[in-house]
Amino acid sequence: MTAASDRPGVAGPDAPIGAGSAMGRFAARVARRHGVDVSDYGLLHAWSVAHPGTFWGEVWDFFEVISSRPYDTVLAEPRMPGARWFTGARLNYVDQVLRHAGHLDTPAVVVVAEDGTRREVRWDELGARVAAFAATLRDAGVEPGDRVVGYLPNADEAIVAFLGTAAVGAVWACCAPDYGASAASDRLAQLEPTVLVGATAYSFGGVLRDRRDVLTELVDRLDPRLVVTVTRGGLDVEPADQPAGTRFVTWSDAVATAGIGAFRTEQVAPDHPLWVLFSSGTTGIPKGIVHGHAGVVVTHLLMLGLHQDLSAGSTLFWYTTTNWMLWNVVVSALLAGVTTVAYEGSPLFPTAGRLWEIAEQERATQLGTSPGLLRAAAAAGVRPGDDHNLAHLTQIMVTGAPVAESLYDWVADAVSPDVPLISTSGGTDVVSSFVGGAPGLPVHRGEIPGPLLGVAVAAFDDAGRPVRDTVGELVVTVPMPSMPLGFWRDVNGERYREAYFETFPGVWRHGDWATHTGRGTFVVHGRSDSTLNRNGVRIGSADLYQVVEGAAGVAEALVLGVERPDGSYRMPMFLVPQDGRALDAEAIELIRHKLRTEGSPRHVPDEFHVVPAVPHTKTGKKLEVPLKRILQGADPSEVLSAGAIDRPELVSFYVDLARRWADEESSANR
Repeated sequence: MTAASDRPGVAGPDAPIGAGSAMGRFAARVARRHGVDVSDYGLLHAWSVAHPGTFWGEVWDFFEVISSRPYDTVLAEPRMPGARWFTGARLNYVDQVLRHAGHLDTPAVVVVAEDGTRREVRWDELGARVAAFAATLRDAGVEPGDRVVGYLPNADEAIVAFLGTAAVGAVWACCAPDYGASAASDRLAQLEPTVLVGATAYSFGGVLRDRRDVLTELVDRLDPRLVVTVTRGGLDVEPADQPAGTRFVTWSDAVATAGIGAFRTEQVAPDHPLWVLFSSGTTGIPKGIVHGHAGVVVTHLLMLGLHQDLSAGSTLFWYTTTNWMLWNVVVSALLAGVTTVAYEGSPLFPTAGRLWEIAEQERATQLGTSPGLLRAAAAAGVRPGDDHNLAHLTQIMVTGAPVAESLYDWVADAVSPDVPLISTSGGTDVVSSFVGGAPGLPVHRGEIPGPLLGVAVAAFDDAGRPVRDTVGELVVTVPMPSMPLGFWRDVNGERYREAYFETFPGVWRHGDWATHTGRGTFVVHGRSDSTLNRNGVRIGSADLYQVVEGAAGVAEALVLGVERPDGSYRMPMFLVPQDGRALDAEAIELIRHKLRTEGSPRHVPDEFHVVPAVPHTKTGKKLEVPLKRILQGADPSEVLSAGAIDRPELVSFYVDLARRWADEESSANR
């Protein structure tokens, strides 16, 4: 077999495409219509990135994307940034979903609550609720381009609210109710929303957590015209807590005002904003990342319909929260007629086997999770293959962090040697994946099978040259339809260009370390910047500093997210006391509580260290990235220059900590 690196222009593995798969049918169609040899995956991938306009037009046609006006040109300006996709078309994301209403007898959405309560939303019922919510928005004066935001758990209300929002041409954004008022408003207030849809409580770890005070504060901060309250645990917002001049309606009333017969979707341009996702906020207030209707539709159909080979009759259960871009992907399973399962609760309650119980109960075709949750199941001695009937499970998808080789071994032993563990990696930025699996691609322990079709992904060295079998910056060299339209309020696009295109002009630099192997697979090693990553949910260090610094006697803080060689992830925080103050156990417990309540449970570090000072560059920036690299095991001389540090003697503490961690991990593995 010829190595992928020996075939010019071929970045992907040269494995046969899975027989009988949707991708196999797609490849046959491409070969027939264009007279090209796409007989293996590497050749199909090479063709897809060499002819992006033709390729994405074929994806559109293959899935019969509904549009009230056809596109004139697939890719009008093939440059980054600034590519324009499917110009001239008029469409709506929601049309692609509700085309299945009245045709499929499977559930559209299944919601499983932490207490085991289960409810189904059938396709026709989904259509009726979306139509009703859209009517409620229109009655409130919501127009195309207005913003509707959610403070909601992962359940059917969030899905219906999003679809109703998109149907009227408004823009959706959401965060989960485990965020405190400050973290939520830092994101949502930027959008100046017309409508807020908010939950009164949420359950996690067996505890009902009242969020009515946070919801009331959000109403005050966001000043929406309409508030739709989603009741949990019998907790309602009392009339006394409803500000004068703001209209409040209950969720049940909001979805009971119209039938699908009177329903119409707003036909919008392909680059009309669909939703806003938020960056981690590493350097300040989280940036709003804007995506458009057409780019999301074709990209998610490619991911779910071709790469994951899901179709009507399949069931996807991917554990997520509304804070994570995986929520958007899970909702998009509806584009392909796939039943999507939403779990509202802790993935480890009452036991680490909870997700596997749900996978059995819902006869999931595919289960999606994170490396951290797989490690938790393995550590708890869970054996899903012995304890559950997983006969319908075809593969396990995992993302959110690098996947240790030991987890592949655990899946083969404790689940099944016939159910592959397929790692994928992408980002909130493109609300999709760059690299992942495909029907027929082999799975190698610790490696991601290959690049996705249409994604020209590579690893670059510092000089901007592609490298194989060595660590480099993960980059994309050809436009993708789901690349952002831009950042919210970034009128001239300057912040967008700085974020992705400043290092390598005309090339997307994502911010991950990656190795592109000689056989076409990828290994993603973690963030090359300072973004924190808790089970796939990216958090900015600035979010934590805002809560901690100045509180409980803290003068300054430093937090790092560290991917360790054994596949674990550690998030330590380093605290500098104010002069004359001591940071004792009581003070640290107060800090822990503030982070949990004003941020979320994910904002709480794994460990705290009291230090005399934090090292900075000479220009005053905290050494987040170099110190992270040192805690990953890097030689300090390779990641920083002592002459550029205000107090270089402080670095030795982090070198010693890295050694202690290595000793602990070595002892644990004996």
